[in-house]
Amino acid sequence: MLKTSFTLLATLAAGSAVWSAPAFAEPFAPKVLVITMFGEEAKPWLENGKLETKTAVPGLSKDYPEVACNADGLCLMTTAMGFANAASSVSALVYSGLYDLEQTYILIAGIGGVDPSDGTLGSAHWARYAIDGGLRHEIDPRQVPAEWPNGVVALGAAKPGEKPKWGSGTEVYELNEALVDKAFSLTRDVELADSEKAQAYRQAYGEAPAGAAPEVSICDTLSSDTYWHGTDIAEGMGEWVSLLTEGKGNYCTTQMEDNATLTALRRGADAGLLDFSRVALLRTASNFDREPDGMSAVESLTADSGGFGPATASAYRVGSVLAQAVIENWAEWENGVPAD
Repeated sequence: MLKTSFTLLATLAAGSAVWSAPAFAEPFAPKVLVITMFGEEAKPWLENGKLETKTAVPGLSKDYPEVACNADGLCLMTTAMGFANAASSVSALVYSGLYDLEQTYILIAGIGGVDPSDGTLGSAHWARYAIDGGLRHEIDPRQVPAEWPNGVVALGAAKPGEKPKWGSGTEVYELNEALVDKAFSLTRDVELADSEKAQAYRQAYGEAPAGAAPEVSICDTLSSDTYWHGTDIAEGMGEWVSLLTEGKGNYCTTQMEDNATLTALRRGADAGLLDFSRVALLRTASNFDREPDGMSAVESLTADSGGFGPATASAYRVGSVLAQAVIENWAEWENGVPAD
């Protein structure tokens, strides 16, 4: 366990913010650490979790400079959006010395886009794989050879469909299958949030699952700093996921942080500071990742689908069930994911 004591106030180089001594005399050991990406994702946790102990952590985003915890062992951090913020904020917490994460279950819980063939507005999805959609070559569609299906080419490859010849090592993360299955079994019957606007909008997508009520499922998530949208890109992304996962992956959600967050956590695990097998990844659908028939991609991207409110609410509804199960049954979870 890391031992760190703070006796002086530390002032940021910018000089505009002052960091106070931590709220805990010893590194605090959360049973569950929830990672959200922006304020509306964090809001339900803060409102319902009685997270009254707040500690400023140097290196977090200026917009979200504190980690909030309660006496039961639940903590919440917010990274700010995008790869740079996610990796920087999570790394700052992991190496801060303020928290002992060796036995902590870490839940990434946020909203994202959804493939209409796998989910709908407000649906909730536990990820098996997280795939980086950005570490690749890409040719502008206006210059793609006529025989190519798209301009997506793996690093070092000569054409679409060829496997990468080199990479960063952060392209694909596989989450602990036992934890994914356990999380799903605990939450599969959670009543998800919905809205009249979302109900009306999803009908443009026709049959289930896109046109049906939201449900909880297991599938995969695709990360990209670029908030892309549209059928042509989405189909190429699906092929990319299949290529990088040897055909095992099926992305249903899209988001802007998860491979960066997981990289920071993987590095922390490699340093012996946390257990990567205790990381769970939940994304809820605030929008579709492509347009329905009869609508342009631009119209779809800019539409108010009514999914944002249900998605932020359902991320808490589903995620809190897992967090509560871990905390209330810690004797069963302390040494690893309990068997059914």
